[in-house]
Amino acid sequence: MIAKPARAKPAAAASYALGALTPSRVVEPNDTTETAALLRAASDAGEAVVAFGGGTLQGSANAPARYDVALSTKRLNALHEYDPRELTAGIGGGMTVGELDALLARNGQFLPLDAPFSAQATIGGTLAAGWAGPRRGAYGRPRDLLIGATVALADGTLAKTGGMVVKNVTGYDMGKLYVGSQGTLGVIVRANFKVLPAPAVRRLAIAPFDDELRERAILHASALSVEPAALLIVDGFHEIAAAGRPRLFALLEGSEHVVDRTTRELRSALGAAGIAETRLLDGEAAATAFASILDVYATAASETSVTFLARGLPSEAVLRAQRARDVDAWGETPATLTTMRALKAQFDPRGVLAPGRFVGGL
Repeated sequence: MIAKPARAKPAAAASYALGALTPSRVVEPNDTTETAALLRAASDAGEAVVAFGGGTLQGSANAPARYDVALSTKRLNALHEYDPRELTAGIGGGMTVGELDALLARNGQFLPLDAPFSAQATIGGTLAAGWAGPRRGAYGRPRDLLIGATVALADGTLAKTGGMVVKNVTGYDMGKLYVGSQGTLGVIVRANFKVLPAPAVRRLAIAPFDDELRERAILHASALSVEPAALLIVDGFHEIAAAGRPRLFALLEGSEHVVDRTTRELRSALGAAGIAETRLLDGEAAATAFASILDVYATAASETSVTFLARGLPSEAVLRAQRARDVDAWGETPATLTTMRALKAQFDPRGVLAPGRFVGGL
């Protein structure tokens, strides 16, 4: 059997543009070996390569300083290993989060990646962007659930870290290094995760309120005896906050008894805050509504939209957004930049992988 060569798609290059740069070509490797070979060839030719999954979180980093080749991971979507009994799965970096969700759901399991636009977002891209969704406080961040990875390096090496065993603590946990590196150290071609049993009940509580009740709503909802899996105040997104009113969203997950108890406590707390209306969605309706909330994290409102992974008070969000326009996506240069430069020089001495996208122009 003769393997098909990697696809080159020059006509589609415009859809892979980042900032003012458009790649000269787009390649779609068939497997991990081909991915490594393409990177080695690009390194030898002095070309700059940006790995591209679903493109949903590409706006969370700077545009590249150089950009010759877009490396699409869409064909790296294999399910390499899956053991429902051991709660472990080895997944190709190009598999979409939605595909993984459906696969795990058939076995009563899930992985709380909480990626926006899960039908397009890829596993590798979600990890590379350092995404941490609103359920991270309940289940941990995606990097916390990662137990192993295979990464294609700029020189064509395939580096493996960790494995398929949850309690694997021997040596350095190098897999975490690639999470959040924006593809500047390597291309994640496979990720191994510990997956979780799906909660018996999922319920989303939605409570619109007047703006003067904001602080009281946050105070009362944050004092529940059982914390929600996710608790958000959403304001200013017409997709999910109709009629200009902010809304509180509380995602409740667990046994029927725990969810019912927390629902009663939440309604009581919000009532004490002066919020009379709380709407409840269960099961698939709750999952669909929660997905729509995730999507607004990366919704493009215009051609100049950018995805913000910001920290600070909710009341300062608009001010932070105004400051962020036309400035470095990473903010102030951290004191650890020297160490980061040394890592970049070690992993990618020729500056092949997404040059300029990371902190300090790395």
